[in-house]
Amino acid sequence: MTQQIDQLEELTQKAVPEVFQVMLSMELNAETPAPAALDALGQIVGSVGFTGEATGVVYLYSSLDFAILITSRMLGIEMAEVDHDEMVNDAFGELSNMVVGYIKSRLCDAGLSCTLTIPSVVRGQRLSIGVPSEIQRRIIGFRNCENHLLAEMLVKQKK
Repeated sequence: MTQQIDQLEELTQKAVPEVFQVMLSMELNAETPAPAALDALGQIVGSVGFTGEATGVVYLYSSLDFAILITSRMLGIEMAEVDHDEMVNDAFGELSNMVVGYIKSRLCDAGLSCTLTIPSVVRGQRLSIGVPSEIQRRIIGFRNCENHLLAEMLVKQKK
């Protein structure tokens, strides 16, 4: 079990910066995860689960300010042109899907076949995920300039 969470953490450490570089031309560097700072606009959390030989979920946490920048980069428009919540939600959900798609591909290559769930997005203030004790959890921090992103990985223990 520890091996699966270690593998998921390693894949996530590679997936997030690569997806940001390839899809957004943005460099992300690893950093020590820290609680999200209060953002006047709030937080956004994108998640995609996977089930099969490996079962779990990956959450990406960001400030809404950073999510707007991500959306503008993804759509090739100016930040001022990002004009509604649905646009940001769609872009952040797709970003989450790309990160977990990268992970799924590598898990399948390693013989751990799995399928992905549909992406979901939640917005609010001071968001956190509570998990039962049989779930293993890891959190990785990333930074782009003054923008922070947290990736949280959860793996369900096989019985």
